[in-house]
Amino acid sequence: MKLEYIALDKLSVSKSNMRYARKAPDVSDILPTVRARGVIQPVLVRPNCEAGHFEIVAGCRRFHAAQIVAAERRDACASAGEPDPDAAMLPCAILDEADDASAVEASLIENIARLAPDEVSRWTCFVRLVKEGRSVADIAQTFGLPELALKRTLALGNLLPRIRELYRAEEIDAATMRHLTLASKSQQKAWLALVDDPDAYAPRGFQLKSWLFNGQSIPVGHALFDAEASGLATVADLFGEDAYFADSDAFWDLQNAAIAAKRADYLEAGWTDVVILPLETHFHSWEHEKTPKRKGGRVYLDVRANGEVVIHEGYLSCKEAARLTKAEASGAGYPADLKPIRPELTSGIQTYIDLHRHAAVRAELLGRPGVALRLMIAHAIAGSSLWRIVVEPQKAKNDAVTESVENCRAESVFDTARRAVLAVLDLPDDEPNVIGGFGYGMRGSQRRLCALFARLLELPDPVVMDVLAIVMGESLAAGSPEVEAVGIELGVPMADWWEADGAFLEGLRDREVLQAMVEEVAGATVAAANAKEKGKTLRGIIRDHLAGAGGREKREGWVPRWMAFPPSAYTERGGVGTVEAHRRAGREIEPDQSADEPGEDDSPGGTVDFVSEASEDNDDRLAA
Repeated sequence: MKLEYIALDKLSVSKSNMRYARKAPDVSDILPTVRARGVIQPVLVRPNCEAGHFEIVAGCRRFHAAQIVAAERRDACASAGEPDPDAAMLPCAILDEADDASAVEASLIENIARLAPDEVSRWTCFVRLVKEGRSVADIAQTFGLPELALKRTLALGNLLPRIRELYRAEEIDAATMRHLTLASKSQQKAWLALVDDPDAYAPRGFQLKSWLFNGQSIPVGHALFDAEASGLATVADLFGEDAYFADSDAFWDLQNAAIAAKRADYLEAGWTDVVILPLETHFHSWEHEKTPKRKGGRVYLDVRANGEVVIHEGYLSCKEAARLTKAEASGAGYPADLKPIRPELTSGIQTYIDLHRHAAVRAELLGRPGVALRLMIAHAIAGSSLWRIVVEPQKAKNDAVTESVENCRAESVFDTARRAVLAVLDLPDDEPNVIGGFGYGMRGSQRRLCALFARLLELPDPVVMDVLAIVMGESLAAGSPEVEAVGIELGVPMADWWEADGAFLEGLRDREVLQAMVEEVAGATVAAANAKEKGKTLRGIIRDHLAGAGGREKREGWVPRWMAFPPSAYTERGGVGTVEAHRRAGREIEPDQSADEPGEDDSPGGTVDFVSEASEDNDDRLAA
C-alpha cells in the first residue's frame, strides 16, 4: 500500500464498496469538517481497468464530500480569477490489485471495525480545543455539531473526575450522569460516599433526582405563573434542557395563588363549580362523565405533587350524570343540587364593591398606625397574593462556613429570640423561621394571615416590636448595603459577636493580607521576622496569638478590617464585598456623591463614612 494525492476526476466508486449506490449518500454530517480541514483520513482505492484511474473501495462519503468542497472552491477561485490546483486532489491509500472479495472485506473493515469514542473522551478533546483558543461556535462548525450538543459534552467538566470515570467505565448510565449535573460539588461528594458505602444505597436515575431535591423536584414548565418574572431561583441541568425550582416552598406560594386566580376566572366565566383536588387525590376519568357547562358541568383542577396542574373542563361524577340523565328523561328538569345557580351579583358590581370597601379600609388605617403595623407584620410572616418575603438562607457553598455561622454566638442569641416569638404567635416551636407562610396555599401552613393579624392585635406594643425585629432580621439580605447601613446606625461591636475560627483562618490564602494580619495580632517585629514565611506558617502565628497558645501573647478582641463597621480593605486591589456594599450604602444615603465622582477616601483600601440622622429617640417614638 502506498499513499498518493489523486485527482477527483480519476476516481470512481467501486461496486464492491458497501456504500455503492446510484444516488449520492448523505454527507451533511461530515461536510463541515471537510470544508474546514479537508479529508484527513485517506480513502482506500485500487487500480481499475482504465489506466491511471482508480476505484474507491472504502471512503465513498469522503469522496462525495470532497467533490462538493472542490466545486465550491473552484467557483470561489473563478470569481476571484485565481487557480486552485489542490481543490481537485484527494489523499488516497492505493491497495494492491486483488479480487472483489478482498475489496469487500476492506470496505467492511473500514466502515464497521471502528469504536466510536465515548462521551468522556470527546469531552477531553473538546476541552483541549477550548483551551487552545477555539470558540464553541468554531468547534461546532468544524465537526458539524449543533452548539447545544457540544455544550452538553463540555458540561461534563462540572462533574467530579471520579464521576466521569464511572460513566466512562459504564458503572453509571447516561440518565444518572445527567441528573448529577444538577448537583453541587458537595452533593456529588455525598453521592460518591453512598457509592463507596457497602451498607448504603446510592440512588440512580429518577430516584437520584428526587434525592437531590429532597423528594420534590418541580419542573419550571409546570408553573402557572410567569417563572422568569417571579424571580424564583431555578436549577438547570448542564445540558441546557431541564430546569427545576430551587425553592419548592416559594414555588407553591405563587403556584397556589395562580391556582386560586384560575379558579376565580372559571367561576367568572359561568362555570357552576371549580373543584381543586388536593395533592393526595387525583382525577379519574372513569369515575366522571363529560358534561357541558350549560348542564352544570364542573371544572376540576388536578394538582400534582410535582407542581403540575391538569385541568379537566366539563365533568360530573357518574352518579350525578346518571341523575341528570334520569331527570331530563322524566321531564323533571335539573336536580336542585346540579342546577346552575345565578349569582346575586354580577362580576362588575362585585369588583365595584370590593374596590370601594378597600379604599375605605385603607383610609381608616391612616389614623390607626398601630393596627397598620400589625397588619404589615402579619403580611410579612404569612404572605399574600401581593406579598412574598424571602428568608435569608444563610447558606454557603463551603459546608465549614455554613457550620461556622450556625454555631456562632450571634446566631444562638437570635435563634433563642426567634423561639420566643414562635411561642408568642402560637406557631410550632420546631419551625426554622418565623417567616414562611404560603398565603392562600393548599399545603396546610400554620401561618394564616388573618389568624396572625388577630393574634398581633392582642399583643402589647413592646412584644409586637420584638416580633418585628425577628421578621426583619430573617429577611435582611446578607452582604447587602442594608446590612452596612443598619450596622453603622447600631454601632455593632463585632468583637462581642465574633471570634476567628478554623473556617475563617483556613480560608485565608493571600500572603499580603496574612502579613498585615500578623502585624495586627503579633506586632510589627514578629511580622517583619516572618515576612518570607509561607501562608500556613502565618496562619499558625495568627491562630496562636488569638488563642494565647505556643507561648505567644494572647490578642483579645481582634476583628479583621473586613468585619468591622465600617469595613476597610488590607490592600489597594479591591475585591472586598463588605467595603463595596458599605460604599453603595453611603451613596444611597448621600446621593450627591455619585459613582462617577469618587471622594477622597473612595479607594479600594478606604471606606466611605456616612452618619444616619436617626437616634434612639426615633426608636422610642416608634415603639410608643
